[in-house]
Amino acid sequence: MTNPLIDKLSTTPLLCDGAMGTSLFAAGHANDACLEALNETHRDDVGRIHRAMITAGAQIIETNTFGANRYRLEAHGLEDKVAQFNKRAVRIAREQREISGEDVVVAGSVGPTGRTLEPYGQLPVDDAEAAFREQADALLEGGVDCFLIETMGDVEELKAAVRGIRSVSDLPVIACVTFGEDGRTIRQLTPEAVVAQLLPLDVQVIGANCSVGPKVLLRVLKKMRKAVEGAENAPKLIAMPNAGWPTISNGRYIYPSTPEYFAEFAVNAYEAGADIIGGCCGTTNEHIAAMRKALDAVVVRGETEATETLPSAKISLVDTSDEPSALKLALGKRFLKCVEIQPPKGLNPTKALNGARLLKDAGVDAITVADSPMARVRMSALTMCYLIQHEVGIDTILHYTTRDRSMMGLQSDLLGAHASGVRNILALTGDPPSLGDNVGSTGVFDVDSIGLIRVIAGMNEGADSTGTSIGRNANFTILCAVDPTKPDVEEEARRLHRKIEAGAQFVMTQPIFDPQVWVDFLKVFGAPKLPLPVMIGILPLQSAKHAEFIHNELPGITLTEEARRRMQLAGENGRQEGIRMAQELLLELRQYAEGVYLMPSFGRYETAAEVLSILGEDDTEILSRPIAN
Repeated sequence: MTNPLIDKLSTTPLLCDGAMGTSLFAAGHANDACLEALNETHRDDVGRIHRAMITAGAQIIETNTFGANRYRLEAHGLEDKVAQFNKRAVRIAREQREISGEDVVVAGSVGPTGRTLEPYGQLPVDDAEAAFREQADALLEGGVDCFLIETMGDVEELKAAVRGIRSVSDLPVIACVTFGEDGRTIRQLTPEAVVAQLLPLDVQVIGANCSVGPKVLLRVLKKMRKAVEGAENAPKLIAMPNAGWPTISNGRYIYPSTPEYFAEFAVNAYEAGADIIGGCCGTTNEHIAAMRKALDAVVVRGETEATETLPSAKISLVDTSDEPSALKLALGKRFLKCVEIQPPKGLNPTKALNGARLLKDAGVDAITVADSPMARVRMSALTMCYLIQHEVGIDTILHYTTRDRSMMGLQSDLLGAHASGVRNILALTGDPPSLGDNVGSTGVFDVDSIGLIRVIAGMNEGADSTGTSIGRNANFTILCAVDPTKPDVEEEARRLHRKIEAGAQFVMTQPIFDPQVWVDFLKVFGAPKLPLPVMIGILPLQSAKHAEFIHNELPGITLTEEARRRMQLAGENGRQEGIRMAQELLLELRQYAEGVYLMPSFGRYETAAEVLSILGEDDTEILSRPIAN
């Protein structure tokens, strides 16, 4: 399985975050408050805690959903808010990841039901499993990278949680049991006995969290490490202790373990074999920062190693050559593979750059960079293209919209793009600003995408829009977009004709979910194939709910009934079914195209790499296939 967590576990140790509850209490929220409801009422407080943990150096952040199952929410009369609270929590965590720009993993936190299972208690195991399934389904729809089951005193309840998760998802699962001061669970299981029960489960990481401080949990960790040695497909290990036993002062829990003490624990846990290290109750961003510093002192972080081994070849800082872009030079020589990356919402481009590196290693020819899609503020797409080309050494395609720029601004940007080596321009009109977060903002729209194509074509002839010389001919590759799924396909075909007449050199389609859609569009266009190269757009689906969200709420994307039906039938295998559907589309559609353009959701660039793995190393034979009529 390719997944951000699985990939990162090859460069252990990973640092998880600290206690969400402790931080929320410190922010002034009551001890008896429903912390999960704060995802709706105080989302900024939750977001600030995620941001502080990321800034401190956490590589995994947990969603504020520990008690977001129907039974724990029932105590607050909120049992009907399971889906709402869980999805909102994931959105908050993902937003803070995007704002930070750091390549952190978002883990969906799953805590116990708070009820005792039969035969010792009254909660049927099947009901517990259903509750975990309900929560996992919402976390999955929100876009988590993995699930973290934590603070499970009863291994049977943990098993129910795993079954509930596995009934809707194949994402990695981290399974944590809680132990007492005697090193045993509430059912008196030893660490060795716990490992024996967890090994047969479909989980990728096992370990312990909560209840006890670092000293006891370290002993538990060492026993678990010994118990997994030699096991087939042995899971990784995680250790997340409390900051000692708390005392109560003025109605607040006070934990005695200092950040310095936790820094020492982090090193000891790493040396004892922990692959993921973090903190539970009582641990704050100060504890995480101390652990980060201590771990960095004894082990080289994986991303540092990856950066140092990158190829040294980079595009010149100032590109004065008249050579076409690498993408244009490759056209006709092989089937082109491109993947979209979205710039960060904040100042740090690390996650996007790491995604570009992953995709370059997967054999991608170019990275396409979206220009504040859905009219939501992100880092400049042009700046992101520049960074990718100079830091990663791979060609880019700049999505460039007329929405935000006057005619003068458009041309100024284009001159700068050319000088910095950004030569592939996808000319777009852009989503109206009212669609995004800045509802009071207005668009410029001096020209639409067709007008922009004419401007770029004029620059390729050596002049700006007024006919004034720009010194020499530019060498832009001019790309245009087409949406064959639009209700008024005749108008879309007419606009494509006009884009080609204006000077477009390459076509990129909106996502297609049925090859027949493209065949039908070509008939309306009036030709068995387009008179210029085509890059077919494919969007890998993640789950049935993801498919419905895209179909019903994202403008410009329409799924077929068959695609929606297949995702519904896929159930817990939705991600793999989405990859399989994307691969099938790629194999069927490549006869009509010179390349593919993948749009992975949730920043899961590894999904795009999996889709592209269906293609062999040498794709030149694809180009020799006859075009279907």
